[in-house]
Amino acid sequence: MRIKEWVKEERPREKMLSMGERALSNAELLAILIGSGTGGKNVMEVAQELLARAEGRLVLLSGMPMERLLGQKGLGRVRAVTIKAALELGRRSFEELACLDKRAITSPELVFRLMLPTLKNLDHEECWVLFLNRANYLIGKELISSGSLESTPLDPQKILRRGIETQCKHIILVHNHPSGQPRPGEADIRQTERLRKALSLMGITLMDHVVVTEDSFYSFAEERVGRSR
Repeated sequence: MRIKEWVKEERPREKMLSMGERALSNAELLAILIGSGTGGKNVMEVAQELLARAEGRLVLLSGMPMERLLGQKGLGRVRAVTIKAALELGRRSFEELACLDKRAITSPELVFRLMLPTLKNLDHEECWVLFLNRANYLIGKELISSGSLESTPLDPQKILRRGIETQCKHIILVHNHPSGQPRPGEADIRQTERLRKALSLMGITLMDHVVVTEDSFYSFAEERVGRSR
């Protein structure tokens, strides 16, 4: 059945206008982004099939490569880009809410919760830096490098330069391990110590280096890894 043949109140757009966006299911919201059906399927059927490819989970849909989205019948490049853009806006909105939380970042668990939406489901390593003021409030964060499945480059000079520019007092280094194993390798330990020494020369403290996986984390500060004795 075509969407136009549905009862007006059950059509996704009309339902949102009358009841608000929170009344809509994930499939209905996706249907609004997709716009129309194709190949004998209405837009709701296309949306439901797309969700099924992501096991019904938006977080998996958000991390789905563009090539796989384009493999869904009924999605062209414009529709796939629209969906990706909408999911990215949602992710950034979540990040902004986290940044507006005025609690001081004082534990690796808070770092893990802050960065998991950004690092979850990646198939490569990324290195991020959190810039904190004297009271440990977050004043900025930045992607420093993006690498392969098993490594990502770390540039102490770039981090030091950005730390000076933001006028931060403390820095927390964060990177992910797509393998699911949070323990750092020898290269992670060496690079962390090198960065710690470079920052200390400018009066900036490396508070922690947190390695994030999808369901766990490893804190250099808690484990005392890589500290000079």
